[in-house]
Amino acid sequence: MYKSKRLMELMMTVNRKRKFTVKELAEEFDVSSRTILRDLQELSELGVPLYSEVGPHGGYQVLNDRVLPPIAFTEEEAVAIFFSSYALRYYSYLPFKKESSSALKKFYSFMPDDIRDRIDQMKDRFDFVTPMRQLKTPFLSTFLDAAIHQKVLLIDYESRKGKLSREIQPIGIYASNGLWYCPAYCFLREDFRLFRCDRVLSVDDSPTTRPLDLRHVDIGNWESFLKEERKYVKLYVELTKVGVQRCEAELWQPKINIRKAEIGSPPKVHIREDGTGWLDNDVPKSHISFLAKFFIGLGNDATVVKPPELIDCMRCMLLEIMAKYESSDFK
Repeated sequence: MYKSKRLMELMMTVNRKRKFTVKELAEEFDVSSRTILRDLQELSELGVPLYSEVGPHGGYQVLNDRVLPPIAFTEEEAVAIFFSSYALRYYSYLPFKKESSSALKKFYSFMPDDIRDRIDQMKDRFDFVTPMRQLKTPFLSTFLDAAIHQKVLLIDYESRKGKLSREIQPIGIYASNGLWYCPAYCFLREDFRLFRCDRVLSVDDSPTTRPLDLRHVDIGNWESFLKEERKYVKLYVELTKVGVQRCEAELWQPKINIRKAEIGSPPKVHIREDGTGWLDNDVPKSHISFLAKFFIGLGNDATVVKPPELIDCMRCMLLEIMAKYESSDFK
C-alpha cells in the first residue's frame, strides 16, 4: 500500500476507533510498529489531535475535537456548501456559531483564487434572506444536547402571563423567521409544548425527574403526539392577486407552516386562473386573535367570510385603533 493511501486510511481508522494501540494498528495495516509510530507522528503534525497514554493499559486516544479526513468536492459542491453556511450569518445565535464561522473561513481560504473570485461575485448576486433578530438565545446548544441525549431540563421562562418554571425534555430546536423554537415535553402539563428560545431566562439539569423515552418523537412529527384537544372553526378567506402573493411569499405560510402545532394545519392557498384565490381550512379557535391581526395587515387584499368569531375580533381591533387616533392626543 502506498504511504499516502495508508495515511488516509489510518486517519479514518483512528477517527473511528477513538482509542487504540500501536500493535493493533500494525497488525491491521500489516506493517511494523515503527512504521505506525512514524505515521502517527505525521498525522499529529497534520492536525489530528492524538493523545498518548502510558502504562499497561495505555495506547493512543483521539481527543474530542477530531479532525475529519479530507473530502474531495467539485467546484459546484464547494460553492453550494459555502453559501449554505454563509446564509447562517443572519443568526446572531446558533448552536454552533463559532464552529460555523471557522468552517466558513477554512472553506474560503483553501479554495483556488478563481473560485474565491467567483464566490465574491456571487455574494452580490443572490442571498438567503432571513430577518436579523437581536433577541438573545444563549441556550441553543443546551437544548440540542438535551434532545440528543434525552435529558430533562429545569427552565425559567418568560411567558405572556409572567415568569414561570418548568421541567421539560426537549425534542429539538428549529428556526423560523429569524426566531428559534424548542418543542419539548412539559412534565407539568404532561403534554408537548412549544417554547420560544429567546424567552428562556435560565437552564439547569433537572435533579430529580427521570427522562422519558422520546426517541420516536422528532421535529417532524412531535405535533402528532399532542394530547390536548383543540376546538377548531372553519376559516374561509377571499384573496385578491396581491393577497395571494402576500400569503404565499410573506408572513402567512412561514408562520403557519413552522408553528402549525400552535396554529393548526397550514391553510392551502387555492389560486384561480385570473390570479385571485382563497384560503379554506380548519384553525384552532384559540388563535382567532393572531389571525385577526394578520388579516387586518392584509387590508383590502383579504376578505374574511368566516368564521364570525374572527370577523367580530377584527371589528373590535379596528374600533380600538380608530378610537386611539380619534383621541385628542392625536389631533
